[in-house]
Amino acid sequence: MDVEEIKDVNLEHLLTYDSANGIVRLMDRRVLLFDATALGLLRAELIKTLGHTAARTILTRFGYAHGWRTAEVQRAQYPHIYNNLHGGAYIHGLCGLTKSYDFQHTDGTGPEPLFQVKWANSFEVEQHLLYIGKAEEAVCWTLTGFASGYESYKKGREVYFIERECTAKGDATCQMEGRYKEQWGPEYKEQLSFYCLSSVDEKLQELTKKLKKTEHNIASRQRQLGLLEKTDEEQFGVIIRSKAMKQVIDLAKHVARVNAPAIVMGESGTGKERISQIIHSQSNRKAKPFIAVNCGALTESLLESELFGHAKGAFTGADRDRPGIFEEACGGTLFLDEIGEISPGMQVKLLRVLQEKEVRRVGENKVRPVDVRIIAATNRNLADEVAAGRFRCDLYYRLCVIEVMVPALRERPEDILPLAQMFLQQYTKDMSQKVTRFSPQASECLLNYSWPGNVRELQNVVARGVALCRGKYIELDDLPKHIQTMQSISGYSSGSGVKKLEEAERDYIMAVLRASGDNKRLAASQLGISPSTLYRKLTRYL
Repeated sequence: MDVEEIKDVNLEHLLTYDSANGIVRLMDRRVLLFDATALGLLRAELIKTLGHTAARTILTRFGYAHGWRTAEVQRAQYPHIYNNLHGGAYIHGLCGLTKSYDFQHTDGTGPEPLFQVKWANSFEVEQHLLYIGKAEEAVCWTLTGFASGYESYKKGREVYFIERECTAKGDATCQMEGRYKEQWGPEYKEQLSFYCLSSVDEKLQELTKKLKKTEHNIASRQRQLGLLEKTDEEQFGVIIRSKAMKQVIDLAKHVARVNAPAIVMGESGTGKERISQIIHSQSNRKAKPFIAVNCGALTESLLESELFGHAKGAFTGADRDRPGIFEEACGGTLFLDEIGEISPGMQVKLLRVLQEKEVRRVGENKVRPVDVRIIAATNRNLADEVAAGRFRCDLYYRLCVIEVMVPALRERPEDILPLAQMFLQQYTKDMSQKVTRFSPQASECLLNYSWPGNVRELQNVVARGVALCRGKYIELDDLPKHIQTMQSISGYSSGSGVKKLEEAERDYIMAVLRASGDNKRLAASQLGISPSTLYRKLTRYL
C-alpha cells in the first residue's frame, strides 16, 4: 500500500519563510533549498575526485546524520509525526527526495525484515543516471542512510537499510529492506560499514591523510611535467566534435613530422590556413616563422616581388633592396593560399624555386639559398585544372606530395554548435556583451542551414548575432533573414508526411546531443532546459 499522509498536518505549519532575514525553516529548523542538479554534480565530483567507495561513504553518512537529526527534532516538537509509522517516509516526500509506497512493517524478531518499502522517482537515481550513467549497484545512498539514521533513533538500537533493487542499475523499482544490525548476516558486513556514525571522525581523518598524500603526489608530478598535457582543442585552438575533422587533425600531426610539401584542399572558409598552422606548430620548424600569402589577391608582378623580393631600382618605387617572403620564412613554413589562381608565368618561377631551393630577387642576378617548407591551399580541384591545361602538371606533383582534404561544414554538423559557442564567447568578450548562449530556435536554425560559406560564414553570423542581441540569448530574429528562411523542412518530414511533434522534438534533441559530443550539460544549456528535464526526455526516447 502507499504511505499514508500524516493527518492533521498543515504544510504551512512545517515549512515557513522568514522574508525579512532570508531564512527557510522546516519544523522550526533552518533548511536550505538546493537544485537537485547541484547535488548530482557534487556526487559526480566526489566520485571523480575521491573514488566510488569514498563518495558513497560520505553521502551515506550524511544521510544517516540527516535522518537521525530529523527524528530528534520530530520527537521534541512534532510527536504526532514522530509516533506515526510513516513519519520518516512522509518527510522524504515532503522534501521531494522520493515517493514511498508498498510499505510493510513487522516487529523485526522473525526472519521477515523490520521494514520493507519501495521508492519511486528517487532524486539520487535521476542525478546518477544524468551525470554518471547506468550503475552496477544501488545508488540511493543518502536515502538509505536517512532511513537508517531515522529508524535507529526511533528504535533506540541500530537499524540499517540496504537497497535490494535499484532502477539506476536496470531494476523495475527501488526496493529497500531494513533490519536490526545483528540480523544482517556476515555477508553484509561491507555494506553495513557505510552506516556506522561513531567511526565518521576516524574515517574522515584517514581520508584527509590520503587526500593530502594524493595532492602532494599530483603537485610533485605537475612540477616534473612543467604543465599538464593539453587536449588537442586547447593545444590547437580549434573545436572538434566530428569524426571527419578528428581524422584531418590526426593527418595534420602526421604530416608535420616530415618536411615534404603539402597541399590543403577544401571549400573557401573551411579553415585551410588553420590546418596549415597546426602542421607548422607540430613540426620541427615551429620555432621559425609561419608566413601566409594570398596568391589570388595580388597581380603577377606584385606577387613575384612579394615572394622573391626586389633590388633597389628594379622598378618604379623600388627605392631600396627588399627581401621576399621566401627569405623571411627561411627555416620556417610558407603558406601559399589560393595557389590555383597564379598565372602560368608565376607557376614556372615557383617551380624553379621548389626544385633549386634558391631565389633571385627581381632586378638582381644573384641567387640566394632558401630553406622553406611549402604548404599550399586551394578551393579548386587541381587535378581538373591540370587536365584542363590551366595548371602545370610538374608543379602539381611538386606541391601535392601530401594532400589534406578539409571537409565542408555541412558535412560535419557535429561541429556547428560547438564552433558557434566558441565564437559566441570570443565576440561576447570583444564586444563587452553579456550573451550566454543561443535559444533553442536559433540553435535549430544553425543546425539546419547548409553553410555555403563554411566556418567563416558561421563566424560572421555569430558576430552579427552578438552585436544585435538585446538579452542573454541569441534569438532566431538575431540571425540573418536568409538563414532563417532557408531552414530545411526535410528533417521534420517522413515518407508518409510531416512528423508528429513528439518525433520532431526527439530528433532535434538527439541532433543537439550529438552535436555537443554527448555532453548532456552542454546540450541542456543549448536547448534552454535543465539537465533533469533533458534526462527525463532521454529516458522516454531510449
